[in-house]
Amino acid sequence: MAQVLEFKLPDLGEGLTEAEIVRWLVEVGDVVAIDQPVVEVETAKAMVEVPCPYGGVVTARFGEEGTELPVGAPLLTVAVGATESSSSLGTAADQAGPRASRNGGAAADGSAAGAGPDSGTGSASGSGSGNVLVGYGTGAPAARRRRIRPQPTALNGTPAAAPASASTSASGSTAPGSVVAGPLTGSASAAAGPVAGAAPVTALAGEVDGREGPVAVVSPLVRRLARQHEIDLRRLTGSGPDGLILRADVDAAIRLAGEAAEAESRSADAPAQRAVPERTASGEAAAERVPLRGVRGAVADKLSRSRTEIPDATCWVDADATELMAVRAAMNAATGPSAGPKVSVLALLARICTAALARYPELNSTVDTEAREIVRLPGVHLGFAAQTERGLVVPVVRDAHTRNAESIGAEIARLTELARTGKLSPAQLTGGTFTLNNYGVFGVDGSTPIINHPEAAMLGVGRIMPKPWVHQGELAVRQVVQLSLTFDHRVCDGGTAGGFLRYVADCVEQPAVLLRTL
Repeated sequence: MAQVLEFKLPDLGEGLTEAEIVRWLVEVGDVVAIDQPVVEVETAKAMVEVPCPYGGVVTARFGEEGTELPVGAPLLTVAVGATESSSSLGTAADQAGPRASRNGGAAADGSAAGAGPDSGTGSASGSGSGNVLVGYGTGAPAARRRRIRPQPTALNGTPAAAPASASTSASGSTAPGSVVAGPLTGSASAAAGPVAGAAPVTALAGEVDGREGPVAVVSPLVRRLARQHEIDLRRLTGSGPDGLILRADVDAAIRLAGEAAEAESRSADAPAQRAVPERTASGEAAAERVPLRGVRGAVADKLSRSRTEIPDATCWVDADATELMAVRAAMNAATGPSAGPKVSVLALLARICTAALARYPELNSTVDTEAREIVRLPGVHLGFAAQTERGLVVPVVRDAHTRNAESIGAEIARLTELARTGKLSPAQLTGGTFTLNNYGVFGVDGSTPIINHPEAAMLGVGRIMPKPWVHQGELAVRQVVQLSLTFDHRVCDGGTAGGFLRYVADCVEQPAVLLRTL
C-alpha cells in the first residue's frame, strides 16, 4: 500500500530562513527517484536545486513559481511504496479529485499515487536520502531498487476489464505485462495494467477522440486536458519513464499552440495593436512595484543594517598605478607550457590588501555588540564584489592570506564564473572578513563604499586611466587610480585607516614595497 510522505523545505544552512521558488523541476504525477532535484529555489545567498529524500509519485506541490516559503513549509508530497493491487489503485484514483493530494490520495492531475521505489528505500521505515538535508538526516546508500510504474485507469478512476480479443493470446491466456485499453471516452475503460513484477507500462494502444494510434499516457486528467485544448497526444513525445506522457508535456504543447496563435494574431493586425501603459484613475501612469526578494532583498537588508549599526568613515587617495600595470604586463608576458594563468589587476590589488591587513589587523575584524568587544580575526577571507544578472553578490576567497597573486586570481576567476551562472553556494558567499570592490569596471573614478556587514572595512578601486601627474619633478601622463577606504570607526581611528590606505597606495605606486615586506 502506498504511503504518502510530505517533503518540507529543508534548512539550507548559513542561517537562511526562507527561499523563493524559482522553477519546479517536476510536475504532479511525475515519478521521482531518491535524491532527484525537484525544485530550484533562490535564497538570499544563491540559487539551489533541492533534492527530494523520497522516491515515488509526486501527488501535490505547494507554492507557485515566485512564491516565498519559510524553512519547514511543505514543498510537495510523494506517494512511496508499491500498490497491493490495481484494484486499490483504481479506488484511490476514483476518490481523488482536485484536493486529493492534500489528504494523501491520488495526484492532483488524476494520476495514480502508488508508484515509487520498493518498500524500504524511500519510506519512513526504510533508509532515506543519501543527501544530508537538515531535518531529514541521512541514510546508507540505497540498495538496488525496482521502480513501479503508475497503473493505468479509466477516466472514472476505476480499473476496467480489457477486451478479451485484445488482451488474450491465441490460447486464451493473458500475455504477461500486456496493457490494452478501449476508447478513451468518459464512459469507456482502460486496462487494469500489469501486476507487480510484470513488464513496465510502455503504451496504451487505444483511441483518442476517435483517432487511432498508440499513446503512452496513464493519467485520465492528462487525456482530458489534451482533448479540451485539441492536442493530439500521438504527436507528443513523453518526458516520463519509457516515454510516458506527463501533464508537463501537454502543458508545454498548450503553451506552444498559444504562442503560435498569438504570433499569428499579431502579424495579422500588427498596426492595430499597440502597448497601452497602465494608468491610474487620474490618468497618470501607474508606478511599477518591484518586490525586494531573493538576492536583491538580501542586499537591501545588509546595506540597511550596515548604515544603521556601523559608524563608518571614508578616506581616499589618488595613486600612480603605472608601475603596477608594468609589473602585471611583465608577469603575463611569459609564454609556453610553464606559463601560468594571466594575472588580473584585481588579483594584484587583492594580494596587496592581504599584505596591508597583516600590517593593520584592526581592519580584519568585527564588532560583537552584545559583548562590547572587537573580535580580530586570525585569517583573511577576502570578499570581492561581483555584479551579475541576479544582482550584486560578494563571493569569498578563503584563506587569501596564504595565497599568492596567481592563486588569488585563479580563485577569483572560478568564483566569478559561478556567480554569472548563478551556481554559487551559500558557503561561497558568506564568511568574508574584508571586501575589495572594483567599481572602476563601471567607468567611474570614485565612490564611498558601504561596509559589507559585519565586516569592518571595504577598499574601493576606481578606473585606472591616463591623467596628468607630477612624476620625478616633471609633469607627465601617468596611469592614475583613486582608492577609497570605508572603515568602522569603532575598530580603529583615522590614523590606522590612513596608514592602511597609504600602504596600499605605496604598493600600487611601487610594487617593490610589497616585495620588501613579504
